[in-house]
Amino acid sequence: MILTVGNTKGGVGKTTLAVNLAIARALQGREVWLVDGDRQGTAQTAISIRSEAGSQPGIACATYPDGPTLRAQVKQQAAKFDDIIIDAGGRDSSALRAALVLSDILLVPFQPRSYDVWALNDIAVLVDEARSVRDGLRAVAILNCADPGELSPDNLEAAAAVGDVPQFEYLSTPIRRRKAFANAAGAGLSVLEQKPMDKKAVEELNALVAALF
Repeated sequence: MILTVGNTKGGVGKTTLAVNLAIARALQGREVWLVDGDRQGTAQTAISIRSEAGSQPGIACATYPDGPTLRAQVKQQAAKFDDIIIDAGGRDSSALRAALVLSDILLVPFQPRSYDVWALNDIAVLVDEARSVRDGLRAVAILNCADPGELSPDNLEAAAAVGDVPQFEYLSTPIRRRKAFANAAGAGLSVLEQKPMDKKAVEELNALVAALF
């Protein structure tokens, strides 16, 4: 399985999700490769911190912000891994475009704010382009850093707005605004490993993993 966490808009929490998903799959016994396709290299930094701390399981990670290099390396290495998680985006980049053509699933995190919802239309264009090259790309959108509470008006309005972008399937497994996610990723950990454990964060991540895989 090749899954890209991406968006043409920055600041939506894609790296935090990518790191958490990669570690969650590794904890399930999968051979996982995390590919950092962002020039900022934040995912690579998180995994470096994890490695230096001796946390297990270890996560293979490489940085390829250039689209042609990312495409070539993923094609060459894909058979060695059960899952490849690509952290790409923050803008319309060659790495994001390359990742879309390679991926089985595109996960687009967005926050319950107008600018984030409007940005879905931008990446929807890239989804159409990728689907014109290859069949079978599943594009899903998820609320990330969602407001607390099941009936938050902003959450409900943002989720409903996804219905106006037919390229995407909305996953009703929101990740709410919790310090546990950022704190864990900053230490190179998943919320599944962090102590003390945030049970609600764990439940949300597990629900997302189940919906995706």
